[in-house]
Amino acid sequence: EVQLVESGGGLVQAGGSLTLSCTTSGFPFDDHAIGWFRQAPGKEREGVSCIRSSDGITYYEDSVKGRFTISSDNAKNTVYLQMNSLKPEDTAVYYCSAYGYCTPTRYYYGLDYYGKGTLVTVSS
Repeated sequence: EVQLVESGGGLVQAGGSLTLSCTTSGFPFDDHAIGWFRQAPGKEREGVSCIRSSDGITYYEDSVKGRFTISSDNAKNTVYLQMNSLKPEDTAVYYCSAYGYCTPTRYYYGLDYYGKGTLVTVSS
């Protein structure tokens, strides 16, 4: 059974940092792209970042470039999203997704396998 469990969300002031974790199980971690999408209240889902552990390819949505860093620990089957210089517009529920399509210029996060999400709230 494919499982993805997010953690690390919370309340932070603008300019602050958070690190999200996505712990996975039930599928070959190294063989699939894993990433994060988010959904803010009243807004559409948005692909934020993804990584292919097999070759290190990463993608970042334009609004988070230079502020967010995605990484993976293959030994722990875990993906991290380091978020710095957070802005109020980053407020959303962040979901970890597997089996997506990840290139340096495009991320299709897929909705077949994703976690329950973790809430990030950035106050101004």
